[in-house]
Amino acid sequence: MLIQPDDTVVIRIARSEMGQGTLTGLAQLVAEELECDWARVTTEYPTPGQNLARNRVWGNFSTGGSRGIRESHEYVRKGGAAARMMLVQAAAEQWQVPQAECSVAEGLISHRASGRSVSYGKVAAAAARLAPPKDVPLKDPRTWKIAGKPVKRLDTADKLTGKQVYGIDLKLPGMLNAAIRDCPVFGGKLVSFEAAKVMSMPGVKAVLRVNESTVAVVASTWWQAKTALDALPIVWDEGPNVNVSSASVAAILKSGLDAPQAFVGNQVGDARAAIAAAPRKIEAVYAFPHQNHATMEPMNATVRYTAERCEVWTPTQNGEAALAAAAEASGLPPAKCEVYKLHLGGGFGRRGAVHDWVRQAVLIARQMPGVPIKLLWSREEDMLHGRFHPVTQAKLSAGLDANGKVTGLHMRISGQSILASVAPQNLQGGRDMVTFQGLTASGDGEIGYSFPALLVDHAMRNPPVPAGFWRGVNHNQNAVYLECFVDELAHAAGQDPLEFRRQLMSKHPKHLAVLEAAARQAGWGTPPKPGVFRGLAQHKGFGSFTAAVAEVSVSPAGQLKIHRIVAATDPGHAVNPMQIAHQIEGSFAYGLSACLYGECTVKDGRMEQQNFDTYPVMRMADMPAVESIVMPSGGFWGGVGEPTIAVAAPAVLNAVFAATGKRVRTLPLKHTDLRRA
Repeated sequence: MLIQPDDTVVIRIARSEMGQGTLTGLAQLVAEELECDWARVTTEYPTPGQNLARNRVWGNFSTGGSRGIRESHEYVRKGGAAARMMLVQAAAEQWQVPQAECSVAEGLISHRASGRSVSYGKVAAAAARLAPPKDVPLKDPRTWKIAGKPVKRLDTADKLTGKQVYGIDLKLPGMLNAAIRDCPVFGGKLVSFEAAKVMSMPGVKAVLRVNESTVAVVASTWWQAKTALDALPIVWDEGPNVNVSSASVAAILKSGLDAPQAFVGNQVGDARAAIAAAPRKIEAVYAFPHQNHATMEPMNATVRYTAERCEVWTPTQNGEAALAAAAEASGLPPAKCEVYKLHLGGGFGRRGAVHDWVRQAVLIARQMPGVPIKLLWSREEDMLHGRFHPVTQAKLSAGLDANGKVTGLHMRISGQSILASVAPQNLQGGRDMVTFQGLTASGDGEIGYSFPALLVDHAMRNPPVPAGFWRGVNHNQNAVYLECFVDELAHAAGQDPLEFRRQLMSKHPKHLAVLEAAARQAGWGTPPKPGVFRGLAQHKGFGSFTAAVAEVSVSPAGQLKIHRIVAATDPGHAVNPMQIAHQIEGSFAYGLSACLYGECTVKDGRMEQQNFDTYPVMRMADMPAVESIVMPSGGFWGGVGEPTIAVAAPAVLNAVFAATGKRVRTLPLKHTDLRRA
């Protein structure tokens, strides 16, 4: 951090801001331990190049998996506390008094015995020359004054006034603009293009081969580049995947549901034998489609390249990964590259692991040295060449005894591995543990039920559609599969869905606590309004416990209306309860969009959906009222941005069954006729 003479505190934060409020939350933690004046706090990004030069003093730049605060809280708090101790030491030495006689409040150091006081800004330079303390005690969260409070976000005013610069807004002197087109078929190649056909068009400066599958037009403005690109004759080699379709992908997945070989993610006893011996057997097959991140701001990067230096300005969830991509594409060592992070106009995982747009921008700029080049993907390019939510199917089987109790449960997941697509080096003997999020025996995604016998396994089936981390990742479909199937079991057993779950959750008190909190506030067990029906779900993801109760109605014509969702979450600690409530609401907008509409289908080896006319999102008029219950129990640090998204869809789907008697097992819901039979 930097404390200026006027007492302004500039907190340098390595994590990225993409609307989730991480900058404000981390600044709160620093300010809490620093004991500064919150009104004088501001933030800025350090660069990954600076981080590299200083032996990664800022640590990990990655912002994903709801880790922005939960993996940063300790070192940022210690940074604030250490700075406070050094500032007090500097003042005490100046006054020649014991440090223990000095106190601090809102950036003012006081010595009560002598009546002297000094602001942080006046002693900051002297404090910076001191050795940092080795023992840095932290406050008990129960004593927090700034952290744990619903303070206003630090970035809201700049966004409202338009002062905030996103990557899409950036302008540099002499800058040119690039539009790009990759082969629309996954795995296809670029054969040729006729540059002469468009070089005389207004503003066009260059037509360039970017890599083996991509061509770009560079022009004075982006629209000129895009217009010329649309007119450019291009010949593609569409490659071996031209006949891939959603139907062929579904067939591959279906083959995995009963395949003899599968990776085991969680096992208790012999589930197959327990199910076979049970007097009743319940079975269902669920399916979850490919989905696009569809960030409001398409992928973009601005690059200035010379033989000695490569500079990149880009919105990224991982500045270090962007730096690595820039170095690789430029041919320069990382020490001669730099990435300047900008706020993201949406991330949701797309701007995390894979930085294909950065590589493309650098490869274009290398062909025009010294000229700043801004590459902006069109919406169509963004939809065609995303890193898609993995497509999966799941076959669930369970046995019930004569009393309606579960004897065993088997969940077979068949489908894509994200790690196989993004980071194959992280597979464990071929197994992708990310696939089992929310279903494991322990950890950040621990299952919330105790079954006498359990088997969760994964038949890996990877179609040629690139998978990626999508907000909530595999928690999304896993929560739908398990929570809707548990509802099916409760119905088959003739029991109330909440009471049925209680019997399975006695060894999972934190899971049960959030479920009961949501149910209690929603009025579970009391009659809802006429024509309104309820459904519930619970899940643990990214270290946090979440639950939701949805209230819906379905008209005689089959029109669904989601009236209300009550959501409870226990993230361990709540740094900013207001931001958590906003994150819950935002996650439901995102998750319900996926549940109701979100689907990317493949035809002729390419995605069919290319814009929001065919890939709709939830409108404000369709958004339910959301009541958030933030109930931190302490003792751990969970995530916020993604966990609650998982319970949105299953709670609604279970409510839809209560309203119509129809089980929706294949998403999105738009394909299901909800009229009563």
